[in-house]
Amino acid sequence: MSKQDDLRPPLVVYSLDELLELEIPERQYLLSPWLQSQGLCMIYSTRGFGKTWVSLEIAYAVASGGQFLSWKSENPTGVLYIDGEMALGDLQERAKQIDMRESKELQAPLKFLTRDPQEADFPDLSTIEGQNQIESLIRDDIKLVILDNLSTLLRSGKEYESDSWLPIQNWLLSLRSLGKSVLLIHHAGKGGQQRGTSRREDVLDTVITLKRPTDYIHEEGARIEFHFEKNRALLGDEVKPFEARLQSNTNKEGIEALKWTWKSLEDTNFDKVCGLSNDGLKNWEIVKVLEIDKSTVSRYVKLGKEEGTIKP
Repeated sequence: MSKQDDLRPPLVVYSLDELLELEIPERQYLLSPWLQSQGLCMIYSTRGFGKTWVSLEIAYAVASGGQFLSWKSENPTGVLYIDGEMALGDLQERAKQIDMRESKELQAPLKFLTRDPQEADFPDLSTIEGQNQIESLIRDDIKLVILDNLSTLLRSGKEYESDSWLPIQNWLLSLRSLGKSVLLIHHAGKGGQQRGTSRREDVLDTVITLKRPTDYIHEEGARIEFHFEKNRALLGDEVKPFEARLQSNTNKEGIEALKWTWKSLEDTNFDKVCGLSNDGLKNWEIVKVLEIDKSTVSRYVKLGKEEGTIKP
């Protein structure tokens, strides 16, 4: 046994009775129903889908005790947002839009770390040194760390090698043991799956992927489908996919304000089927356009006719 081994604290082992008698505090939700205290989560999509908008909205909701889409924060807590890509001016503009729109003021710290103002090299979170730099910023009142995005913040190792991910995974688990939650923002590859090793998902509680609707057109701006790919504590309606849209409105003073709207993907598809049926498309044509199964289209057409949504 080496001297280094002698210095390590002994491993903690519980008997079954000891485990059952432990008084473990119930995990609280930072953003209900999916982002818990000591949670490790990921949101990913291909480029240009609005990941940063979504993650900034989540950060503001958690720090203000507010709401984003149908997700609610009942216990406001501090957030450290680490951005490795966006220009400082662009980040400021998006933050202004959110702050101007939201009626709830911040109830806890919302801190930002970004590249532009740094005189020294930006931390590489693949390294112990970079991880230590970040940990020095995570005070007791910071309970959520958002990493946007993995490709720019993890600059050492190879993205597709699982062994390169292990040091980062160990760091995330250590943050969890300190009572912190971490939300990872990541890119998808050409096939739509998260880029790099699939081993990333092993320790994650929740994985959400953002997708484009099949009938999306570029002029619509941010219109996104949210799909839960992994969820350890969610059931039923909580994990049903939904569609959200970020719309721009100009008020009487001529100031542009952005607003999110959302509804279940099932309702969205029903509206689409009815619209296409009213345009004269046959059921099989609707199946091809929307890429949904034949039985669903038939059911929506029947319901649309019964409700009068589809014209005779």
